[in-house]
Order: sequence, then structure tokens, then C-alpha cells
Amino acid sequence: MSHPSSPRGNDDETGGQGKRSSSTETRMDGRLKSGVDGLKMKMKVSHKKNDPRQQQKLINTLDQWLVKSLKNPDTDEVCQPQEDVEMADDSDFQSTSSQFRDDKKIEKPAVSDSDEETQPLTPQNMEEDDAMSAAFREIQSMEPYPESAEGSVKQKTKMTDFFSGTSSSKFPQRRSKKDRRNEERGGAGEASSAAVRAGVKWLGTPISELKRMPECGAPLPPLKAVPGQHTVMIRTDLLQKEGAPVPYPAAFQDTWDDVHVKMPCSSSNLFPVEDEETREWQNKSRWELIKETLSKKLTSVSELKNAIWKYNASNAKKWDFTALNLYCTKVLEPDAAQHLFDSLLPDVVQLALRASELCTKPIPLLKGGAGHSITASQEQVACLLANAFFCTFPRRNSRRTEYGNYPDINLFRLFEGSSTRKVEKLKTLMCYFKQVTEEKPTGLITFTRKVLDEPVNWKSSQTRLTKLHITCEGTIEDGGYGMLQVDFANRFVGGGVTSAGLVQEEIRFMINTELLVSRLFTEALNHNECLIITGTQRYSDYTGYAETYKWNGSHQDTTPRDTWRRRCTEIVAIDALRFRNFLEQFHPDKINRELNKAYCGFSRPGTPKENLAAVATGNWGCGAFRGDTRLKALLQMLAAAEAGRDVAYFTFGDSQLMTDVHDMHSLLTRRKMSVGEVYDLLEEYYSSVCKSNLSRRPDVSLYAFIHQRVSSAPDQDDSGGPG
Repeated sequence: MSHPSSPRGNDDETGGQGKRSSSTETRMDGRLKSGVDGLKMKMKVSHKKNDPRQQQKLINTLDQWLVKSLKNPDTDEVCQPQEDVEMADDSDFQSTSSQFRDDKKIEKPAVSDSDEETQPLTPQNMEEDDAMSAAFREIQSMEPYPESAEGSVKQKTKMTDFFSGTSSSKFPQRRSKKDRRNEERGGAGEASSAAVRAGVKWLGTPISELKRMPECGAPLPPLKAVPGQHTVMIRTDLLQKEGAPVPYPAAFQDTWDDVHVKMPCSSSNLFPVEDEETREWQNKSRWELIKETLSKKLTSVSELKNAIWKYNASNAKKWDFTALNLYCTKVLEPDAAQHLFDSLLPDVVQLALRASELCTKPIPLLKGGAGHSITASQEQVACLLANAFFCTFPRRNSRRTEYGNYPDINLFRLFEGSSTRKVEKLKTLMCYFKQVTEEKPTGLITFTRKVLDEPVNWKSSQTRLTKLHITCEGTIEDGGYGMLQVDFANRFVGGGVTSAGLVQEEIRFMINTELLVSRLFTEALNHNECLIITGTQRYSDYTGYAETYKWNGSHQDTTPRDTWRRRCTEIVAIDALRFRNFLEQFHPDKINRELNKAYCGFSRPGTPKENLAAVATGNWGCGAFRGDTRLKALLQMLAAAEAGRDVAYFTFGDSQLMTDVHDMHSLLTRRKMSVGEVYDLLEEYYSSVCKSNLSRRPDVSLYAFIHQRVSSAPDQDDSGGPG
């Protein structure tokens, strides 16, 4: 896999990795929220009490930064202000990203049956007022800003701005100032912030010492279908030959039932048509109408829109193609737009119309409660995604159908509205189609729904923590190549990827475009389930995040393949809980759920630990779902240890979090704490600190509590060295 020197954006991090340095780089947002937090961090690092020279030096530095920011605004990377954020309801479907207004107008589909389909959740920090008040009190202890700077500085959007917003250090506590400075560091004090001051970019075990695929993997057994467990859609006996895998069986098997994908090319896919002579309505083949309509030369967005409307007549007046029109008429140069309609779209049409030739085997639905795998060729996946682009999948345009518990697959929502997000997504999608139509892909991809049948008895676990590499630089997809890469998922996999969502999960689904097809057959994940995808290819580079996301050209994926011809890229989708208030996540029931969810994703029963790659992860569930970064880091370390994997943790620019998590891991490993003992501390923290707490935030942070308890206990290592 290629790894340019300027890291790219990550799963849940700002795309422009080179631009999002450490959390000591302060920045201001339109609401002043993240900027104030950044200033707080800088004060914690460098401000010394009763030292006027040091304080004045800091004031001068802040003044210089503010003036510089005013002189060099970067409007392309400015996050939209608070009033541009659409508040979402508390419905069961929640995306990991927010929806933003398009040109000061909330982007909403017309009222229709489709309104009940999956919609992205707006990430709003319900406790923003508390964070603001605490931050302003910190700032008020300093000299005022220059008058010209107040309220006028906007930030460059970075991962830390989105995912460090739940840190309890931002909220007012009934503690002394010294305690507030140290509590999130677990009591480590000056030693904890030394790494931040020194500009350290990583801590713990060198990443080169963590295991990666394919080097650590055991030999794979021969690929074969297993009835009820593994559906294989290609001829395995021809797998080692040159060229694209051959579909199996040779002829299309037409299946129309509740346990398989209802294909657009099925003879049961009927469409009411009025007879021109008798004026009577008759059911005719929808697939024949699709082939007839798409086979005609399309020369404009208007013609494409009318073509899609023709076989989706009930939605013709509801679907909006504004984003697609903007992409074709305002973004593309005239010659590029002509190439799109003269060459690329006809190639994608031909790919879609080969469905009965390429996808001959019925595709099983990965239903909840049942573990199952599907292995398909990249060419078959491309065919399915081409059909998704032209919105041909039947029964998938409304949540009032049998697919109400499945994500969207037809891409009509991607064409709606005037958001720049949609335009950048379309660039990314077209980059994928360009590559797969110009050069036929020859690999395989496996999609596995995994069910954890028996939860772990965490309290009795004697497992010790494994190695940790933690860094404030790099990305999961780049720095974590060859590792088990975590997708911070929605229970509807892909979240808001087909609509306005554009954060960690949605970005990964766009750049590894083949992930999108999982939405065709994966039912919403239950609490004890995950989705594992092995073999997807990365097609695009990008910068930015959410509103600042920009497609940045095609990506040449050099990741090696295994003996099943899959890229050695294994991605696991695990969905975190969404918390309505901060304290509830410390309840033992919530702790157990998150531990078991992570363990479900990380464990591979029957595989020796020496053959397990490290987990590449980060701030899982800490954005819109309002999880605490330090708790989630600890839970993932426990789950990874129980699963027998080391951890590579990417904090997405937050150097203080890097230091805090490393200090906690070092303390627990030095004292030789088992997973069960750490679990006991989590239970004790809830019962003694959180359970009776009447405020929104605990009086003592989790890490400070653990540090106090562990430090006061007899050291199990008499030498005092590492455990």
C-alpha cells in the first residue's frame, strides 16, 4: 500500500492529515467553542501561576496568532456556524455525521414514503452551554483579545475539533484549578504534559513492532462455499487463473423471496404500464424498461433524470437532481462533462445491464441474528453499484417495505440538494467508476456478519493488556495498513453516506467505494453483531472532513492480496451507543455492551493470537454519539487484549489525549492489572462517583479515579519496572 509523506485523512479524522498537527495548535470556530478549548489546552501546557513574564509571553503569542488568522482566512476549510446545523430527531437511525443546510436552506427530501428511510443524525453537543461557560471562565483570567478579533475568527476544520469535544476537562467541576489541570491526565501532572511540550508525535510501542497482514497471517484454506454459512459467487476452481473471476453458476438463478436480494433483473420485478390502445394497465417487466431506457444515448442531466424517473414513476416528482446537475454543469469543464456523457456513463450503463450475466447466484440477505459470509468478485460488486447509481433496485426506495430495517442502496439521495458535500461525493464516486470501467478489477471481497453468541465474563478475566502504539499523527487507513481497521459505524452500515453524512464512516465508504454494496444486503446491526469486510480497494485520496471534505485525486492501491485474491485490508464495522447524557455511558450495562461490541469485532475464535494483526482504531463513538474519548480508548484496549490483539490508536491530532491514554496504559501494565481488575475499577467508579452524581459531569474524572486507586494499592511489581 502506498504511503505518501503527507498523510491523508482517516476514518474518523480530518482528511488533511498534514494540516491537523497536535492539539496544541489552537484554533477558533465560528461559535468560538473549539477555539476556546484549544486556548485552554495551550494555557495548561505553558501557563505558570504567579509568573507575569510567562503570562505576558502567552498573551503576545495569542495576539500574534489572532492577527495572523485574520489576515489569512481559509474559507474552504471553515466549519459552518451553529445556525446552519440541522437538529435531528431521536429516531432509531442515527448517522455519525451532521446534516448541514444547503445555501442557508435545510436539505430535506419531499414528504413521501421515502421520508421513513434512513436519515443521518445531526451531531449536536447538548451540553454546549456548559462547555462554553467553562471555557470562557478560563479565558477571562487572561488579558482581553484585540477588539478586532472578537467573534470574527473562524477555524480550520480538524479532527480534534470534532472528536475532542466530549472531554470532561472542558466542563465546570467542583475542583481546584490544580485538580482541573491534572485530572484528565490521571494525576500524571507535569510528566503527562511533557510530551505535549516536547512535540512528541507517538508514544508506547513502536508501530513497526505491531503485527500486520499478510506477514502475520496463517495460510488460508481453499476457498469454498459452505451451505448456510458462506455464499461464494464465483468459480473457485478457476480462481488462480489470470483475469477476472468467473461468475457461478453459469446462468442467472432467478430468486424473489424474503431471504435474498430482490434483483432488478428478476422476472418478478414488474412495473405497471398503460396500454396505448386499450388504455388498460398491465404489469410488464421492469428490467426490460430499464434496459430500453438506459440504452438510449443520454446527453444531459435532464435526460438522465427522466430516464431514472421513467422506471421509478412513483418517485418522479419527489426526487431532486440538483447536486448532480451542479456537478455536471458547474464543476466539470465542458469537455469533461461531454466525456462523462459520451464515454463514462455509457460504460457504467453497460456494467449495470450485465447484472443477469455477472450476478448469477442469488445474494443472501445478511439478516440479524445469523452469522453468514458472502464472497463476490470486485467486478460483481461494481455491477451492483452501477445499478445503485441508476436506482434500479426494486422495493428499496421507501422504508415502508420489507427493507425498512436496511440502509438505502439506490443513490437518489446523493443527487439531491446543493451541498458541496454531495458534489465532492460525486467526484469520489465517479473516480471509482472511471477506474473499474477502464481496467476490469480482478480481486475478491468477503462480507461477514458476525454474531457474538455468548458475552464475555469481563469480571473474571485474567488477561493482561497488550501492546499499545498511540499517535496524534497518521491515519487508520495509512498508518494502520495490514491491521484490523475499525469503522466507527452506524447500526445501518455506511450511516449517511448516500445522503449528507461525511465523517469517519461515510468518508471510508466513499474512498473504499466497494464498501457501499454492503448496504444492499446487511440488515441493521444488533448489539452483539458486527460486519467484517475483507478485500476492498481504495480508489480515492481526499483532504478535509465533513464540510471541508475534498476529493483529491485517484489513489493507487498497492496493498498485497491473499490467496483468495482479496486485498489485505480488513475493516470491521462496529456501532457505538449514542448517549443522551454524559454519565449514562459509565453504567455497567453500557460498559458491557460496548466491551462486547468491540470484542465481537476484534476476536477471531479459532485463530491463534500470533496470527492476529493489531487493531487500528481511534475515537470510536466520540463524535455525534457523545462518548468519552478516554473511556472509549480504555474499553477498546480491554476488548483488544481479551481478543489477543495489540492496539494502534490514532487520536487524530489530539496530543493531550495521546499522552493521557499512554500514561493510563503504562500505569495498568506496570502494575500488571488484568482486564477483570480494570473492569472492577470501572464498576467502582460508577457506583462511587457517577451513580449518585446530580450534576451533568462527575466530580472526579475516570482516569484520575483509576490513577488514585491503582497508585494507592501495593505494587505487584517489586522492581517497579514495566510489567
